[in-house]
Amino acid sequence: MTEVRPFRIEVPEPDLDDLRQRLARTRWPEQPPGLGWDYGVPLDYLRELAEYWRTGYDWRKNEARLNQFPQFITTIDGQEVHFVHVRSAEPGALPLIIIHGWPGSIVEFTRVLDPLTDPRSHGGDPADAFHVIAPSIPGFGFSGPTRETGWDLDRVTVVFAELMERLGYGFYGAHGGDFGALVSPALGRLHPDRVVGVHVNGIPTPVSREQMAALSDADLERLETLQRLWRDQRGYAAIQSTRPQTLAYGLTDSPVAQLAWIVEKFKEWTDSVEMPEDAVDRDQLLTNVTLYWLTATAGSSARFYKEDPTLSRMAGSAGSSGRSREAIRSVVRPGQPSTVPTGVAVFPHEVAVSIRDLGSQSHNIVHWTEFDRGGHFPAMEVPDLLVEDLRRFFRQFR
Repeated sequence: MTEVRPFRIEVPEPDLDDLRQRLARTRWPEQPPGLGWDYGVPLDYLRELAEYWRTGYDWRKNEARLNQFPQFITTIDGQEVHFVHVRSAEPGALPLIIIHGWPGSIVEFTRVLDPLTDPRSHGGDPADAFHVIAPSIPGFGFSGPTRETGWDLDRVTVVFAELMERLGYGFYGAHGGDFGALVSPALGRLHPDRVVGVHVNGIPTPVSREQMAALSDADLERLETLQRLWRDQRGYAAIQSTRPQTLAYGLTDSPVAQLAWIVEKFKEWTDSVEMPEDAVDRDQLLTNVTLYWLTATAGSSARFYKEDPTLSRMAGSAGSSGRSREAIRSVVRPGQPSTVPTGVAVFPHEVAVSIRDLGSQSHNIVHWTEFDRGGHFPAMEVPDLLVEDLRRFFRQFR
């Protein structure tokens, strides 16, 4: 089935009632005084946020905001794939697929869709317009949950390439962060004749001891800082890459557990000071969490860390794969550098190590921008900076 069908978010009211009732019945743990964020999400903060989620947050308002953007669903490789597809009114607009990661979703991009597709109305040059396609990764949001194993980088890459072909785009750009920063370059490797350029916010690169010896003092300091953070914060990845099913029971049954699991990352991975809301809008953050909750995709989204070898290695796990896709891997994960022009936006609180000399060994980096603010979710934290960097990078490929 290749049909592309219109999609509209219409959550049944009983599902929202159930969420509020579960929040009201939360069984809270004890917490010793003075812990801050060192032991995880502080009790006082989470209780207040959960109460706001129950009594102050308006899903219907945010649902309507999401429904302002045209959405569709289609079936690829046996899985329903949901996506936002906003076509620009500007002639010559460049198709651009933008890809989220974990614990993100299409909600990340709600503040950049209008400026990207309609720069004329947002202080930009109409010649910089994009047609934007923002898919939900299979297993995430309305593309989930997945019902089988084997969903890894390679399979997602092929599915998104098929999606772009199905939409009639013979050439396009790709952008992503987190898992999307792996899928976007993989699309370029798979179809270098179609992907005109790849833009990522963060370019994860393994570093050997020999390579560390050749790093500049600035790069070495960045690497050591991020390694310290990773040693302290990698617990989530270790669980998701080894026992995602066990984790799924708690996150699917308790909205507060799902809230804490995601909110912690928005505190640790953003340009925040005291709480996540220092960096991201509270309602946008809760809309992202609510999407995970309503679609019951905590488990299927976490499975990526076990299914995909790259994510498993990052988490220190052996990993597994439900399906053999060596023929695809030989293209998506080759030993030689990609030929597709690549742009990198480096934000100071990004948790992926971005070192240009090392990244250039496997990517054709032609654009590199370092910012003084922003973190792992730039489309939410600093949408103005991300939009402008996307415009500048892709301007050369129009």
